[in-house]
Amino acid sequence: MVRALLFDFNGVLVDDEPIHLELFQKVLAEEGVSLERDDYFAHYLGFDDRGCFQAVLERAGRPATPEQISRLIARKATYYQERIREQGFPAFPGAVRLVRQAHQAGLMLGVVSGALRSEVLGALEKLGLEGLFKAVVAAEDVRASKPSPEGYRKGLEQLNSLPPLPSRLIHPHEVLAIEDAPAGLEAAAGAGLATLGVAHTYPAAALSAADRVVESLAEVELSDLLGPRSAAVD
Repeated sequence: MVRALLFDFNGVLVDDEPIHLELFQKVLAEEGVSLERDDYFAHYLGFDDRGCFQAVLERAGRPATPEQISRLIARKATYYQERIREQGFPAFPGAVRLVRQAHQAGLMLGVVSGALRSEVLGALEKLGLEGLFKAVVAAEDVRASKPSPEGYRKGLEQLNSLPPLPSRLIHPHEVLAIEDAPAGLEAAAGAGLATLGVAHTYPAAALSAADRVVESLAEVELSDLLGPRSAAVD
């Protein structure tokens, strides 16, 4: 029985993966390094900002110090906030509805993301969801980004340790992680969680490791998520 939902952020709740790609390209171009769209989706999607910048620069033969990477992250974050002020946070169809329904049904909710905490909290506030998530694990909270299970383990820890406390301990098999990328699914499975793959970013076939795959959150009913794990692909 599912008692909690842990959502990925970019590509699941908020449709801003194209914005992140554009801003990675912008910042890297300022450093004289190119990043192609196909390479980003094949190799770097699912990394947090630090992991992406580090991997791209190393692959380009331009390894950077932690301080240099931090400056690139800060520059990208500034560009991101400017873009969001202009365009707002584009939520995926069905995302806000599902979060509200799950909260009203008494499920505990969390976000486990490679995005910066300021980006996650800013989006939740703009979408009117800021008070609904008990756990928020962001890039600053982990040492290793997805596919490491560290973020999901911390998310489960927060569900069990932050007030209001659950009536009994929430176990990994009682948590459903909702992800849009293979790296995220691997991270959630590594933490022992059930998984729902959403084909917002990758085709459904690329998410076959999930217990269940859907094309969009718009087609998901909360009642469909509360039963046992299913290997079906919708």
